[in-house]
Amino acid sequence: MVIPQHDHSLPTPAPDSPIRRRRPYHFSTQCATVENPSHKDQYGSSSVPIYQTATFKGMNGEYDYSRSGNPTRSHLEHHLAKISSARHAYAVSSGMAALDVIMRMLKPGDEVIAGDDLYGGTNRLLAYLQIHGGVIVHHVDTTDPTNLHPYIKAGKTTMVLLESPTNPLLKIVDLAIIASDVRERAPDAVIVVDNTMMSPYLQRPLELGADIVYDSGTKYLSGHHDLMAGVITCNRDDLSKKIGFMINAAGNALTPFDSFLLLRGTKTLAIRMDRQQTSAIRVAHYLHKIGFKVHYPGLADHRHRDVHDKLANGPGAVLSFETGDKDLSSRIVGSTRLWGISVSFGAVNSLISMPCVMSHASIDAKTRESRGLPEDLIRLCVGIEDSVDLIDDLEHALFEAGAITMSADGSYAVNHRPGMKQALQHLQNAAGLELDIDATQPREWLVSAPGKVILFGEHAVVHGVTAIAASVDLRCYGLVSPRKDGIISLNLPDTESFSHSWNIQNDLPWDSVTPVRRNDTHGPSLDQRLMDAIISRSLPDSILDERSSARAATVAYLYLYMILADDSVKPSCNFTARSVQPIGAGLGSSASYSTCLATSLLLAHQRISIPPLPEPTRPADPEKGYAGHTHLSHKGRRAIPQPTAEEVNRWAFIAEKVIHGNPSGVDNASAVFGGAIAFTRDGFGRKAGMVQIQGFKSVKFLLTDSKVPRNTKALVEGVAKKKHKEPEVVGKILDSIQTISEEAQRALTDPELPRLSLVSGLSSLIEENHAHLVALGVSHPSLEMIREATASAPYNLSTKLTGAGGGGCAVTLVPDDFPETSLDTLRRVLNKAGFEPYVTAVGGSGLGILSPYDHERLPTTVTPPETPTPDGSSDGSDDVGENGESLRNIFESKARDELAEWATHRGRWLYV
Repeated sequence: MVIPQHDHSLPTPAPDSPIRRRRPYHFSTQCATVENPSHKDQYGSSSVPIYQTATFKGMNGEYDYSRSGNPTRSHLEHHLAKISSARHAYAVSSGMAALDVIMRMLKPGDEVIAGDDLYGGTNRLLAYLQIHGGVIVHHVDTTDPTNLHPYIKAGKTTMVLLESPTNPLLKIVDLAIIASDVRERAPDAVIVVDNTMMSPYLQRPLELGADIVYDSGTKYLSGHHDLMAGVITCNRDDLSKKIGFMINAAGNALTPFDSFLLLRGTKTLAIRMDRQQTSAIRVAHYLHKIGFKVHYPGLADHRHRDVHDKLANGPGAVLSFETGDKDLSSRIVGSTRLWGISVSFGAVNSLISMPCVMSHASIDAKTRESRGLPEDLIRLCVGIEDSVDLIDDLEHALFEAGAITMSADGSYAVNHRPGMKQALQHLQNAAGLELDIDATQPREWLVSAPGKVILFGEHAVVHGVTAIAASVDLRCYGLVSPRKDGIISLNLPDTESFSHSWNIQNDLPWDSVTPVRRNDTHGPSLDQRLMDAIISRSLPDSILDERSSARAATVAYLYLYMILADDSVKPSCNFTARSVQPIGAGLGSSASYSTCLATSLLLAHQRISIPPLPEPTRPADPEKGYAGHTHLSHKGRRAIPQPTAEEVNRWAFIAEKVIHGNPSGVDNASAVFGGAIAFTRDGFGRKAGMVQIQGFKSVKFLLTDSKVPRNTKALVEGVAKKKHKEPEVVGKILDSIQTISEEAQRALTDPELPRLSLVSGLSSLIEENHAHLVALGVSHPSLEMIREATASAPYNLSTKLTGAGGGGCAVTLVPDDFPETSLDTLRRVLNKAGFEPYVTAVGGSGLGILSPYDHERLPTTVTPPETPTPDGSSDGSDDVGENGESLRNIFESKARDELAEWATHRGRWLYV
């Protein structure tokens, strides 16, 4: 075949004659052959030139600005499309930039299904989009395609994000089956695959049904770790237009020089991958043979090797293995010489790393543990060095670290020494400690949460102003009791004496729920489809009236129960809530309820657990090698771990959303964390978050319930409307309240401020804050009557409304030297006027859970007869209280004024 002298292109193979036809070029030939017929070099250069320029002269030309297009990058993208079986290809500045471009197609409320074993950077970006972008992400074990079925919803699922093999556990995902399932159930969803672990040489997901494929070009495509790049490929024109627009708009296209380097790297992709994969197979077999647990789809015992062989042309060059001991793994990694300690993979040089402390360290330890990512895992990324040298270096490192021992015949075997966890367990057993309970068995849980009082910043907090809030030890209590009859029930003795039960399978709208899986987070918006279904199909007639105070509490119960449930865990249980605090008085009764509800259902669904008992004080026993231990008792304080408290707080906030629509978050935070906090809501320009305020318990307050009901939602909406109508006026008020909160926070945290100055200053700030709340229109004549009574002689006390206002409660600062006789007199005056005052100190403990380890007071080994319900049937409960009597019956029948003391004496409480 003669090529004309000035035709420098290499055309697609065509028949030379009717007798002998050419075969299509093999992948390695296509890699090495970089030709683009539509972009011929004027000088016939055998290597694509670098057009190192930002702009191009002329008008109406193909190129004008390198952000929008560059000849070197065009050559690269044409080449990448060719080897990826794609119509379109784009090169950007990194693999994460590629994913970012793809994720920009999402909008708030969109749902994404993603794997549970992903690259750490992918997890980080998804978490950011959940928090700041309103995107709902469901992390699923994608190794079983049926696990995705409950989450694939037509009209709701926007994107499915997959990896196969996964990084770093080398799990295999059946991309073809999942793509087919998604097409059938949610045809508009976009299927995205991260193919970095395989590269186009070993796997081409577009041929398997994917819509978009992206690679980190930094890895195998480049092969030398001398550039950062990302590649996006697709076949659909509509997606290509969106991707191209976003790259041009964001300006993250690959530079001309990096495009040249990446194009050069792809020429040797096939030959590098062949060598790396061959060596990886040998390394994996070596580690497997001597006894390590190895994760690699090239091994015969890999769980889904048959699936991988169907999808890909080889197992790749990345593997991982477990040692059983994190410290041992660290020593192994540090003992290698030929293997470089580094993140990433795909280079010609072999690399070794510990994902949990390197590439995946951005995933918190709790999430890593729940997803089965071992802390001791070692990842090997095999290069092109001689496999004999690689294995020899690894073997020396294993031997030096003490991971393997040499037998008499000179062979090596794994040294099964117990790691730190095993050693601790051995120590516990030797000391006769019982440090855990069977969390898988249904059991009864008694929980409690305090009320709250907002001292400064109510209403304004919804608009980004800092609020100062403190817990009040007037508590709500919740009791979740297991049932055995496939029923869930809710009892609210103090709220309209409400009681109702539902058949789990038949009475709940499961067709309308998209559950939030373990370790996923609920999106910023409620699932309106589920809300509507619960209200229209699951509420009893007695609370259909929106004015029913039990209605919102019931919807919150059903919403949390259903969205926390999955196919494997739908516990049959009863939840009963009791409250010592006045309901609807502005003391955070709904947040206390939400906290108790969230805690109880998280425990029932086994989403959270209670830490084991600390080791008790024991003397040393040198003969057994036991050094002894001294236990410092904190009486249950700080016993609930911070991650558990944060998880409860997230779900309590969701319950508050169900009840109130647009809560600030400060009420549930006070109920969970206790003490006093300064809280600033996200999204208003100020630094958001919660700051604990110390030293607040000693301030005494008089809380007075006006007994006037209020509509919190309407009051909040009223301020929002006023802000919209009079933005300058309301803006100045909000700024003034922010100044008050800042002054109060400084005063309360200043240890050197004299006590008299502190109390006097707080009194002035209370007066000032109340005046601003009056200007916002949220006070009430009853609150003004309380203010007038407390401010009159001889009391002369400062009072302000707290909470939403419009009724509810007022809070009065009581100086240290205020006479008790005068306080008693004032309480009688308020009582006579129809109000109900409470004297209390604020800032106590937050969420409490009755310890399950206190077996003396809470026996769990006795199973009494089932408790009959009023109609004579059994409710399926099987937990007991004192003397074998049902704890639920005792709890529901206790008088409100006896409830706190009864709960206190049930046993040891654990607090945040």
